[in-house]
Amino acid sequence: MNKGELVDAIASKAQTSKKDADAILTATVEIIMDAVANGDKVTLVGFGTFEPRKRAAREGRNPQTGKAIQIPETTVPAFSAGKQFKEVVAK
Repeated sequence: MNKGELVDAIASKAQTSKKDADAILTATVEIIMDAVANGDKVTLVGFGTFEPRKRAAREGRNPQTGKAIQIPETTVPAFSAGKQFKEVVAK
C-alpha cells in the first residue's frame, strides 16, 4: 500500500474527503518525525512506538579495498510494534 492508497482508505473509513485525509496523514507523519528528531518517544497504544536510538561508533570495512574505516556514532529512528498490532499481523 502506498500513500495514495492509504489516503483513500482513511477517507473511506473516516467518511471524509481525500483532501482532508491527505492533510491529516501528512500532518501526523510530520509531527511524528519532528518529535523523534527532537529526541522524543511517540507511543500510539496498540499500534507501536517510534523513538530515536543511538547507534554506537564501530569499525567497518571499505568493500572495494578491504581497508578498516571508523563509522561514527549516530542516532537512527526505530519503531517497535505494539501488542495489538503484533496480534493482528500474526493471525
